[in-house]
Amino acid sequence: MANFWKNYRGTIFLLAGLVLGGLAGVIWGTKVNVVKPFGDLFLNLMYMILIPLVFFSISSAIASMTEMKRLGKILVTTLLVFLGTALVAAVLGYLAVVIFRPINNVDMSSIQHMMGHVKGAGGNKVSGLERLVQTFTVDDFSKILSKNNMLSLIVVAIFTGIATSTSGKAAQPFAKVLAAGNVVTMKIVKYIMYYAPIGLGCFFATVIGNLGAEMVTTYLRTWLVYLGFAVFYFFIVMSGYAFIAGGRAGFKIFWKNIGAPAITAIATSSSAATIPVNLEYTKKMGVTPDIAETVIPLGANTHKDGSVVGGILKATFLFVLFGRSITKPENALLIIGVGFLVGVVMSAIPGGGFVAETVIITVFGFPMTALPLILIISEIIDIPATLLNSSSNTTAGMLVTRFVEGKNWLNNYLTAHS
Repeated sequence: MANFWKNYRGTIFLLAGLVLGGLAGVIWGTKVNVVKPFGDLFLNLMYMILIPLVFFSISSAIASMTEMKRLGKILVTTLLVFLGTALVAAVLGYLAVVIFRPINNVDMSSIQHMMGHVKGAGGNKVSGLERLVQTFTVDDFSKILSKNNMLSLIVVAIFTGIATSTSGKAAQPFAKVLAAGNVVTMKIVKYIMYYAPIGLGCFFATVIGNLGAEMVTTYLRTWLVYLGFAVFYFFIVMSGYAFIAGGRAGFKIFWKNIGAPAITAIATSSSAATIPVNLEYTKKMGVTPDIAETVIPLGANTHKDGSVVGGILKATFLFVLFGRSITKPENALLIIGVGFLVGVVMSAIPGGGFVAETVIITVFGFPMTALPLILIISEIIDIPATLLNSSSNTTAGMLVTRFVEGKNWLNNYLTAHS
């Protein structure tokens, strides 16, 4: 019980704040606007730390990448498996949203007005290439210090990380500065999050108070769609991966050993916390020790199928919210692409979840004021997302072993341990 409280204390307080805020909005309606400044305070605190958080988290992560060449065939195979399964998750997640439409038939005109109109709407039309240049670059360094130019900041952070990593010993002091800056900014975010139950609760109260209870049902439907998808992915898709890796024997050995890692993921809500138990049981599935010890720790940081689907859900949530079609072919490809990006690339970055949400908003030109709306989604899907993020690493380990060791890998393991 003590461990449960320790692991879930922050989430419980945050959900309690959202529930109380939602109830206040339903009961008192627009009168609840009196608490709006408390919600604005939380948002402003997050916006103030956003620029240094994104810069230090990305640049320090890349600057520290110095040992990637030694992994050879295992690393290449692992990378291909991670990318392949993440793409499958992105496409299936998009189809789930299109089919079940968690926020379909909801009048969003009021919330559009409340959040602000889509950036760039009504302006002069520019070509696709010009829009690309404007999205990823700015004409003055000072402009990257604005939350409205987040992708430009990310480009600068990537170049800073690469330059630091490739500059050798001369840049080591600067690499330490970047790492220290990341530690400090993450600590500041932690302090701000102590206020999150009150701040997000007050924000949610004003959203519900001004828009009515239909927003509560919108979030509930969003959670149910994600939960249903998580059940489908866990039982059907992962079974398919186990079967591809080892046939019927692979299917059986996967389900014989997945229980403890899955329960640990649900109980801790942390991919990192599941690494030890994942390592133990992945080896019991027949995955060789060197592959397990490469795939599981690497996967905890860079392979998050649940986060990919979460990115799809957040992007489509904002698309419907601001009246954009999610079924137009170009929009569908963009949504899948961005979901893939934030689930695979951003998950490798410390604090990447928060960075991913800002990327979703800036890529599509939504106003940054919409950030708390998808922060709420992050909280309500956290547990099933962690289950998918963590458990999918075990099937990834089985697939990597299949491609590295050959099709008889599992028979050889079962024979040796019979």
